This record gives sequence, structure tokens and C-alpha cells, in this order.
Amino acid sequence: MTETAAPASTRLRAGVVGLGWAGRQHLAAYASQADVDLVALAGMESDQLAELGEAYGITAEHRFADWHDLVDARAVDVLSIAAPTMLHAPIAVAALEAGIHVLSEKPMAENARVAQTMVDAAHRHSRVLEVSFNHRRRGDVQVLKQLIDAGLLGHVYYAKAGWLRREGIPGMGSWFTRRATSGGGPMMDIGVHMLDMALHLLGEPLVTTATAATYAEFGPFGRGAAAYGLGRKSEVTADDFDVEDLATAFLRLDGGGTLLLESSWAQWIPYDQCYVAVYGSEGGATIEWGGEPGEPYRRLGIWTEKDGVPAELKPVVPPDGQHLETVVRFLGAVRSGAFADHDGSEALVRAKVVDACYASAGQQREVAVEHAGRRPGAVR
Repeated sequence: MTETAAPASTRLRAGVVGLGWAGRQHLAAYASQADVDLVALAGMESDQLAELGEAYGITAEHRFADWHDLVDARAVDVLSIAAPTMLHAPIAVAALEAGIHVLSEKPMAENARVAQTMVDAAHRHSRVLEVSFNHRRRGDVQVLKQLIDAGLLGHVYYAKAGWLRREGIPGMGSWFTRRATSGGGPMMDIGVHMLDMALHLLGEPLVTTATAATYAEFGPFGRGAAAYGLGRKSEVTADDFDVEDLATAFLRLDGGGTLLLESSWAQWIPYDQCYVAVYGSEGGATIEWGGEPGEPYRRLGIWTEKDGVPAELKPVVPPDGQHLETVVRFLGAVRSGAFADHDGSEALVRAKVVDACYASAGQQREVAVEHAGRRPGAVR
């Protein structure tokens, strides 16, 4: 297949695999677009399949219990994948081979080797492959990105990022907590969001090495289960929980910069905390959010100096883009015809870094991150 842009006037037919929270975000985003027809849906939960099909006007013949049938029907031009992690690659590769453009939820796949097969399929079939890192669409992230790119912070040499939960192991005993199906614990699930935000803000420097450690002090003992989502479970076995519930990593960046990354599903802290902080020669900045459910907080701080006087900046922060902006940008890539610029390579980099973190934790040593075929960048 060759790269061919869809004319701006051409309507695109969209489908979604997955009926959970993420899948519903993609459904709503496609339904909001005047030039998109939401025509297909796949998921194993028959009651939810019927409910969502009715809500979005998807005909019964295009509601599929099996994602294979959706792909084989050749009824869509674009497809969002919001299924368990181990299904991302099989669905994406099959869809790309069928000439369908793909937007997958994060993490890209259970490991970088599998993620590579997705990128290879996008190349072979000249189709768009993108991964939904919706947190980079936050208004505060977009403002800070603009200011860093404008040089306000000078040479950025150090960054920290983390997503820490007080009690939030998702689906105890489900696919989430089994390495074979999820690929890992919080580093794979929520840490990859913070890794993406940090690398995005820093201008995509290469991560050259990783030194990491992982711990499982809650899940194996039936503690720390989320009080939402797939439910709590007080008794677990080794087969139920074989991933970490906390991970921490020290990442060296090409050009001499460093990034500290941490993530946890359960930890003795007062409430959930998320943050990304960057430190430069001319200023520093932090984005923080979290707090108790009834008292959430969110703040963006930027510190520098003006004419030798310490100054704190208060930029105007636009609304968050979330999944809607992710879907809109994906559709724009499909219409642009520049498919080679949207081949999943950036998400593959994240997968390689996460792999290196897990390898480092397992081997208890620093591990190099492989970046074959990618031009090294430099931290700003």
C-alpha cells in the first residue's frame, strides 16, 4: 500500500475495540466529529456491547463480540484499541494489514519486542499507528512545553516525574496484575504516562541507560486494591499477582541530563500524588496534581528571575485536551497522508525504556537502552 491522504471532505468510518472507561472516551470523541461516522464496536461484555451500540447508533451487524470479526468486516477506516495490553499488538497488526489506521491505548504492548511488530506493520502497510498518551494533552503540559521550547528555562538538565497512589491496584487478580498479560505493574501502567510527559517536555532526548528497582509489598499480600474499577480481592496467589506495586528509576539522557521516574499502585502516603518537575539554568517548573477525592489539588509553578529579582510566573492555562484531542490529532494524521511521521516510533521508545527499567531491576545493575536506527537527540 502507498501513502494516500484522505481528502479533507472524505468521511472516515471509525470503530472501537474495548468497552471500558478508555473505550468509552474514544467512542465519545469519534461521535463528536462531524466528518466521522462511528460504525463498529467490539467487546466481550454482551450487555455493554448492546448498551453502547444503541447509545451511539451502531447497527447490530456491526457490534462484534470478537475483534477478529470487526477487522475482517473491513467496515472501518480508523480503529481505536482499548483492550487489555496483551491484545494491543495482535489487534493492531491485523488491522494495519487490513489497511486500517490504528490508535492504541497505552502501554503500547507488553514489551518492546512486541511493540516493534506494530511499528513494522505500520511501515509495511503505510498506515498511521499512534498510541494514546492523553496526559500530554493537559493544558498545563502544553503551556509548559511552549515555554521550555521558547528557552524560558534555559538549558534543562534535570527532571523528575512520578505517579503515586495511596491505594490503587487495579483489578487485583485480573490481567492487570499478571506479567504475562499486562507486561508489568505501575511502571507499565501509569509510570509510562509520566515518562511520556517528561520526554515530551524535554524535547525527546534519548534515554541512554536505566538504573531501576521494583518492589511488591502490598499486592502479594492482598493489600492496596483499588476501591473502584474491577474490584477488590483480599486473597491472592502467586498466579494472581506477579508484578511490582512500586518502581523507581534513574535514567541518564543523551547530552548529560538525568530523569528520576517513580510510580506506585500502593504506598504509605496520605493521598494520590502526580508530578513532573524540570530544572534549567534559567528557571524551574513543576506540574502537580492529586489529593483526597473530596479535596483535589492541581497547580503549575514556574520560577525564574527578572532583572535579578526572583519571579514566579502565572501563565494562562487552556482547557485539557484529553482523549478528544488525541483522537482529533490522530484523525488529522490520517488525513495528512504523512503516515511515515506517525508510525508509533515515539511510543516504541517508551516501551524500550520501560523494558530497560525492568531489566535493570531484575539484574540489579545499570542497563543500556537500545535505540537502533534512531538519531540521538539532546536534552535542552
